[in-house]
Amino acid sequence: MKKFIAILVIAFAFNSKASAQYESVQEGEYGLTIGAAHYFGDLNTRAAINRPKIAIGGFFRKQFGNYTALRITAHFAQLGYSDKYSKNEYQRRRNLSFNTNIFELALRGDFNFFKFIPSDPNHNFTPYATIGVGVFSYDPYAFLNGQKYYLRPLNTEGETFYNGRKAYGTMAVCIPIGFGIKYAVTDKINVSFEISHRFTTTDYIDDVSTTYIGIDKFPSPNPPSVAALLQDRSYETGTPIGIEGRQRGFSKQKDQYAIAEFGISFNITSYRCPSAR
Repeated sequence: MKKFIAILVIAFAFNSKASAQYESVQEGEYGLTIGAAHYFGDLNTRAAINRPKIAIGGFFRKQFGNYTALRITAHFAQLGYSDKYSKNEYQRRRNLSFNTNIFELALRGDFNFFKFIPSDPNHNFTPYATIGVGVFSYDPYAFLNGQKYYLRPLNTEGETFYNGRKAYGTMAVCIPIGFGIKYAVTDKINVSFEISHRFTTTDYIDDVSTTYIGIDKFPSPNPPSVAALLQDRSYETGTPIGIEGRQRGFSKQKDQYAIAEFGISFNITSYRCPSAR
């Protein structure tokens, strides 16, 4: 009996020691983010940051070692701007404005500058860089006399009927590039802050890109249609400037947007024997 008890004690001690030697490995994480988005384009040519709007997101990150990861992100954001916020006199006279909702899905690669191990107090913080590719939807709208109008169907720059101009789509590609910092509060929970900029393949997030076509090119010019009234709103600030051929936007530079966000994430871990050191 004494030998049996001794064997159980030794076995238990050995098992406890072996278990203690296992180390926690971060396999990935999933989380939520909240922050602000900002638009840059034909109505915000000087990259002013004065009209941020809400942005929320979610993500799943698959970790490959302590330094690299692949992340899937989904975001909803609002963008908008108005010429009245510009310091440029021509833009204030132009008097255009827009708002849009953005729905974005992206695949991104993350690189930690420091080794990141949530269960290790000596490696529970790192700055990181991120880059990827995604798609997003957009549908700009504006208000006229208190009523909301979606701008794409109105063809405010003569899309579909003027000089072969084609209607723009409701989806485009984006290239998110950014930096962030991440801190492991516990071995299970992380917090983060990230700023990432999106280069896009469209110049129509704001419904502004090329030149005016003139009020007479729109159907029912007298009285002016909603499309005609929204393509040139300079009549609200003085003498109309929207004559055919005059610059309305700058088509050679695509629209962009950025998102700054705080995040909380939950680690997915496994356990393994530590590698030999």
